[in-house]
Amino acid sequence: MERTSSINADPPQQPAGRCVKWRNWIGFWLLGLCNNFAYVVMLSAAHDILEKQESKNTTVSASDQLAVDFRGGNSSNSTGYDCSPVTTGAVLLADILPTLVIKLFAPFVIHKVPYGLRVLFCVAMAATSFLLVSSSSVVWISIVGVIFASISSGLGELSFLSLSVFFDRNVLEGWGSGTGGAGVAGAFLYAGLIQAGLSPQTTLLIMLTVPLAMLVSYFCLLAPVPYLPQWSRSETEYPAVDSEERQGLMDESEDEEQETSAPEDRPMGPVTLKEKAVVIKGLVWFIVPLGLVYFAEYFINRLMELLFFHNFFLSHAAQYRWYQTLYQVGVFVSRSSLRFIKIRKVWIFSLLQGVNAVFLLFAVRFQFLPNFWIVFVIILYEGLLGGAAYVNTFHFISKETESRYREFAMATSSVGDSLGIALAGLVAFPVHKYFCSL
Repeated sequence: MERTSSINADPPQQPAGRCVKWRNWIGFWLLGLCNNFAYVVMLSAAHDILEKQESKNTTVSASDQLAVDFRGGNSSNSTGYDCSPVTTGAVLLADILPTLVIKLFAPFVIHKVPYGLRVLFCVAMAATSFLLVSSSSVVWISIVGVIFASISSGLGELSFLSLSVFFDRNVLEGWGSGTGGAGVAGAFLYAGLIQAGLSPQTTLLIMLTVPLAMLVSYFCLLAPVPYLPQWSRSETEYPAVDSEERQGLMDESEDEEQETSAPEDRPMGPVTLKEKAVVIKGLVWFIVPLGLVYFAEYFINRLMELLFFHNFFLSHAAQYRWYQTLYQVGVFVSRSSLRFIKIRKVWIFSLLQGVNAVFLLFAVRFQFLPNFWIVFVIILYEGLLGGAAYVNTFHFISKETESRYREFAMATSSVGDSLGIALAGLVAFPVHKYFCSL
């Protein structure tokens, strides 16, 4: 890929003033929080959604219940694991497959849709998801609600990452931290309210305030540049831009401050399919490691529903919720670290997360972990790796991609995490079946 310049690193293109920069940073933080909130809540509620299926869609007589209790004291199975009839991977797939489809195809056409219309659509989808899941009496309606949350999150992520190219690059720090904050706020708030005695239905209705916050953040807080395509869209032309900071997307050199010669002539007008293919080829070195990290960590998260400590004061469902909460704390901390440390070699996170997944797979199989608190530490470490991989990937893609291609590159590269998550959800089915048959 050609050496690049940074359109969103050029001060003359941004409204002046430190106050405006902080306003945009906070705006992107809130957009990240609101965009990922419904997605996180649906994963945290996965166990409860499946329990609803068991309790409302199955009629069990007193004699049948006695027989189940006699066989193993577990209404789901008679193995050594406390298994749901359906793995939470089913909820994960409903939560991620629509996102994956959107991220695979939308980058090629979504640039024709103005950002204001995209945000309104995402808000509508998120609100609908909370309403459907909270009011449903059968699991398939809940799954439809989860799909709506997925559509909102997927379209929102690629749109806001693309939107960042119209602002100073430090808004990516706010976006990354906000998406991590969504994990903590969503998982902790859901688990906390359920633990406090509220029903899942009431809890989800309370969270309808989040889509409203997204509207306020985008339309009232951000200070966009004049040429941002808010309500109408014309093909943007990207002239050559000179900059002191240039780095090839495929350049593995450690010297990030390398000076380059005068800019070459760049083509004007819309990005062609041939150019997009070249961009995607260069992005593979970022997308694949990110996908591997997310495959490993979401595979771990599916294993966690099988790692249940009986002699502990929390129930199985509560343990699963707090696993998710602590994982999201790790994600939040590392996604907020971009201001302090940047790591370009994102493949390191793939390797470490893979080791983590193998270790916990053996831990679930042979049950050698002595207590709940050790698992807490491991899950926190898992979240730290995943969050760091995410923010560093998008930071360096934004930094090293030519201004002409940056909006497309940021949207396209978002497919990496979703692809890994979807594969983890698929693998969860045979793994769940294997363990529950032991």
